[in-house]
Amino acid sequence: MKRFEGFRDGPVRWVSLPEPFFSELLPAIDDLAELKLTLYVMWALSRQEGEPRYLLRADLTADPNLRETLVGDGRDIGKVLEHALERALARGVLLRGRQAEGGAEAIFLNTARGRAAAEGLERGDWQPDEDRGAARPVHLERPNVFAMYEENIGALTPVMADILRDAEKAYPAAWIEEAMHLAVEGNARSWRYIAAILERWKTEGRGGQEPGAEKGGRRYVEGELKDFIEH
Repeated sequence: MKRFEGFRDGPVRWVSLPEPFFSELLPAIDDLAELKLTLYVMWALSRQEGEPRYLLRADLTADPNLRETLVGDGRDIGKVLEHALERALARGVLLRGRQAEGGAEAIFLNTARGRAAAEGLERGDWQPDEDRGAARPVHLERPNVFAMYEENIGALTPVMADILRDAEKAYPAAWIEEAMHLAVEGNARSWRYIAAILERWKTEGRGGQEPGAEKGGRRYVEGELKDFIEH
């Protein structure tokens, strides 16, 4: 079991849950997959903007976060998801709606707004956007550079915090994250080494590659940046 290191400092998005979830639902739910799916749907819908708020079945099967949550052991996502969804629907926590036979199935939370949206869908007042592409997918927040530094490199002193703020102004956040990962891979956990990678990318370019295209911290440790490693 991987140990949780604790909630990081700084801005963190909080998710509110209705009190009946703890007083009525939590004692009654006896299936782990159902519980995980219920919490996931509440979380996913809380991150959407505007109305109606809904998820398509395709959203559920395609999200890697939910896949890892439900079938981290390699089981078939379709079977586990169907089992969890049917239990949540039978319990009345979630609702499903479809405009017409063969139409896309939308999943709602059983709230006043969710019930109204489901009823409106059944009447044909609106229809789900099946071609929305990347408009609604849910993604976990990425840690900021300060959290990444503390987790991967070392203690965050006031001086180091100022250095990181300057780095955020000079380089894309994805570059800083990738440089830290390379430092970890190469067992060269020092800001001096990370800064050298960033400066090299800035002056020499990355050949049109996105951060992540060049892999292998050992390349830098054993190559042109070896003198920047603090022994």
